Amino acid sequence: MKLYGTGERPDPAGGRDDTRMAVTNDMSETTVARRALARDRAGRDGVRKTSLGLSIALLVQYALGMWVNLYVTVPKRDQGGGVPAAVGRALSSGPAALALHAGFGLVIVIGSVALVARAIQARHRVTIVTSLISLLAVAGAAVSGATFVNTGTDGASLGMALLTAVALLCLLVNLYAPQPSPQPPTTQGTS
Repeated sequence: MKLYGTGERPDPAGGRDDTRMAVTNDMSETTVARRALARDRAGRDGVRKTSLGLSIALLVQYALGMWVNLYVTVPKRDQGGGVPAAVGRALSSGPAALALHAGFGLVIVIGSVALVARAIQARHRVTIVTSLISLLAVAGAAVSGATFVNTGTDGASLGMALLTAVALLCLLVNLYAPQPSPQPPTTQGTS
């Protein structure tokens, strides 16, 4: 389909047909607006789906953490040496439940980074802010968990649990955050 500029399309009567060109331009503007609206909805849907997946993952992680806290003893050899070393020891030489908890936590950190990227791409301020807070809470919970393995203090375990709750609350806000109502595409010149 060839698009003609204003005054370029020949009229069968011999003149120029400016009216048909305006309709053609309006239709292409409407198509562009609809595509932008669909892209916006897809971005918001991606944020919601990722938030739901991370919410479920955090609940599973919370249950794993309770299991580790109640039924697993962190070996004394894993204590000391700092936070980064504690993560490595928890993954490589810790009890299986502790290794699973630490590994799953790292997957959640990666998912939280992906959520922030999706929220920024969707350009929705509320979900950007809550996704960033959620990422910070997840990262803080990971550091608290590594501190717990390193020192064995109850405060580190409590910090991990509370930061997990903050992250979960932010993800739930993402699921139910009010979205701006989409503006339907308008056609100019149809008054």
